Amino acid sequence: MSELNKKIDNQLSLMRESGTYKNERIIGSSQETSIFVNNHNVLNFCANNYLGLANDIRIKNAAIQAINEWGYGLASVRFICGTQEIHKLLEKKVSDFLKKEDTILYSSCFDANGGIFESILDENDAIFSDELNHASIIDGIRLCKAQKNRYKHIDMADLESLLKNSTSKTKLIVTDGVFSMDGNIAPLKEITELSRKYNALVMVDDCHATGVIGENGMGSGSYHQVHEHIDIISSTFGKALGGASGGFITSSYKIIELLRQKSRPYLFSNSMAPPLVSASIEAFNVINSDPSIFKRLDENTKYFRQKIIEAGFEIRGENHPIVPIMIYDAKKAMELSKKLLEKNIYVIAFSFPVVPKEKARIRVQLSSAHTKEQIDLAINSFIECSQELNII
Repeated sequence: MSELNKKIDNQLSLMRESGTYKNERIIGSSQETSIFVNNHNVLNFCANNYLGLANDIRIKNAAIQAINEWGYGLASVRFICGTQEIHKLLEKKVSDFLKKEDTILYSSCFDANGGIFESILDENDAIFSDELNHASIIDGIRLCKAQKNRYKHIDMADLESLLKNSTSKTKLIVTDGVFSMDGNIAPLKEITELSRKYNALVMVDDCHATGVIGENGMGSGSYHQVHEHIDIISSTFGKALGGASGGFITSSYKIIELLRQKSRPYLFSNSMAPPLVSASIEAFNVINSDPSIFKRLDENTKYFRQKIIEAGFEIRGENHPIVPIMIYDAKKAMELSKKLLEKNIYVIAFSFPVVPKEKARIRVQLSSAHTKEQIDLAINSFIECSQELNII
């Protein structure tokens, strides 16, 4: 252990020196737009709680009722004795919401992405993956025997060149619907056009898009009006749809049937717990009955983006509540995050290896639950703290 400990100490020291060490701040309250951190109430601008449902009373009551009716956990995987009626109901809710034939549930979208590629593809097939895809997609592809092709980020000429040169039996293009570090939306119109031209399938990880963009929150395919051309969607219940955990893949009957037989994270992991399942069902009920929730999110997003640009900041992304404010210098981004917390604005600095070197940023995330007053306070704090650090 002594040699390993030395190696670990060296790595941790380098992380601290470079400003890339990630501290975990302890929250002493439920997840809301205002939370309790470091003995202070602070405004929360760094959660994936896009629709403000993480502490919604309707969601909580559904989870409590599920514990009373269905129990706390299943203590089993789905194919042994871990499938309850509510699991099938949630799968139908997802399928209906995203207009697909069938859905399979996982304990997380990380598991969903980790379990699909090796299940449906073999050495005769090929995957074409955006270079900035989520780590779960990268890890899932590593497990697969298919030929691996990585195209430059949202570079359609590079993707077409790879597709053109491929002789594989089945081709699968896979991309994040929304890239979480940049807030940009994949060019799915162009991707689906290429898929039809080269007879390829399209898979989209819509974790930051489901319940966020598109018609009534249908996601990135709907946003680009090509939803019917997306063959496979993976996503999560852990962000806009209640903010807890659990993931899914929705697709054709045949693909889902094969995943139930072969997908290792599904076959060898416990079923989603009943309170999570029922709360996720209720999340769909809430957003289906209250479309104004999307309007509030859109208004907050546009307002913050406009005002932060007017203040002199450089931001990335497009029409999405993820707003990366570019700082570039890792240490300065970390210092800005600390200063903002002192003013009771809770945001997180991101630096290498989460983002490329010299591309450090503060990622702000808006929620439909944020008030205009809260957003204005955040903007004014950004301006004041950034002027102190000579960022603007």
